[in-house]
Amino acid sequence: MDSTLACLAAWMPRQRWYAAKGRPPSLRLVSWWDLPPASAADAGARIRTYLVADEGALPVVLYQLPVVSRATETVDAHPDHVIGSPEPGTTFIDGPHDPAYARALYDLVTVGGSGEGPRTVATGHPRRPGHTAGTPTASVMSGEQSNTSLIYRSSGMPVICKVYRQLQAGLNPDIELPTALAEAGSVHVPRAVGWVEGTWPDLATARGSVSGSLASAQEFLPDVEDAWRVALHAAARGDDFRDSARALGAATAEVHVSLAELFPTRPTSADDRRATVGTWQRRLTIAIAEVPEIAERREAIESVYARAATAPWPEQQRIHGDYHLGQVLHVPGRGWVLLDFEGEPLRPMAERTSADLALRDVAGMLRSFDYVAGSIRLDDPQRSPEAARDWARSAREGFLEGYALASGADLRSEESVLAALELDKAVYEAIYEARNRPTWVTIPLRAIARLVERPAPVA
Repeated sequence: MDSTLACLAAWMPRQRWYAAKGRPPSLRLVSWWDLPPASAADAGARIRTYLVADEGALPVVLYQLPVVSRATETVDAHPDHVIGSPEPGTTFIDGPHDPAYARALYDLVTVGGSGEGPRTVATGHPRRPGHTAGTPTASVMSGEQSNTSLIYRSSGMPVICKVYRQLQAGLNPDIELPTALAEAGSVHVPRAVGWVEGTWPDLATARGSVSGSLASAQEFLPDVEDAWRVALHAAARGDDFRDSARALGAATAEVHVSLAELFPTRPTSADDRRATVGTWQRRLTIAIAEVPEIAERREAIESVYARAATAPWPEQQRIHGDYHLGQVLHVPGRGWVLLDFEGEPLRPMAERTSADLALRDVAGMLRSFDYVAGSIRLDDPQRSPEAARDWARSAREGFLEGYALASGADLRSEESVLAALELDKAVYEAIYEARNRPTWVTIPLRAIARLVERPAPVA
């Protein structure tokens, strides 16, 4: 097993989903589980998913590593997908890129069954019995950061199956929320196909076990653009986006209303308020240390936070949690469809599944419109700044109009809270851009200057 861990440790840092960039992992094998081959053609392959803890991370990160083991002379995988050879004559292949794993996973999530290992069980929960229609072909979606998704195409409905690379105990909201919405008849989420639940040894105890989500599958919507690209193209052409943004606001509100009906809501408590304001203040302190330009606006920023702290706050409910234009698809004949209810993947599961302010999603989308205008200005410095600002303002106003109409919310009474949430998001963006894309930091800095001078437009 030492050779297996060494092989995995050498391969993991090159993967996009590996969290500790620039540091080799310190791995401990937690457990593993095997899947039976789904086809006679896969009889020579062992399909095993390793659960390994990176104990060099704080907190410790648990990774799910699906691996197909084959005799080396039979391997025809692309070198980028070969993990290595822990023993002479045997080669490990990254599971999602091997047809044996792809077929076995599809069967598990669409038909059911289970895979087992030491103190570990993976169980498929299909939501559309008998969904399989022909033998699907599988491909891996490129560009993902924290997960790996396989696209299955056959004579039936295309399916996307997301394999969660970093595991946490608890039902992932990316399964819980869209499944509930789809089964309640919402047209604003893909149809649910199924998911895989696992039970594995608890990292915190010697004998206990925990359960959590391993993978999820839903309808795949091919040949459509996400809202970011739709908006970016519109802004580049100078096309008015107000009507599209109004429809997006209405779709967002309808999802929020449905979530409030499907899951418990509660009044915002004094503790909720103090915790949120405390988070704003801590983030501002970090931002000032890393982006000194923000310091000159500290007093104005804190004034926005202070107004929100004493204003009326709406109820707490389940929300998307990481909402922006890249999380929405424009589907012809169907309208706007929301994706990726996982929340921020690096946050603890308890935070991602707790009730929050629906206005947080609204603020996230408002910031996204601002980013469209900002990226256009970065790509074309000769473009009129006023035209970019006017485009973003019109889109923001349209989104808020649609949201207010469909939700029945009195956004004017919540204006102070929304302004603070958007400002906090811009402060967060300034930290992120300073660390990762310094040339983009002007986008949140301009937003901070605007937001402290005038609150967000409210329909």
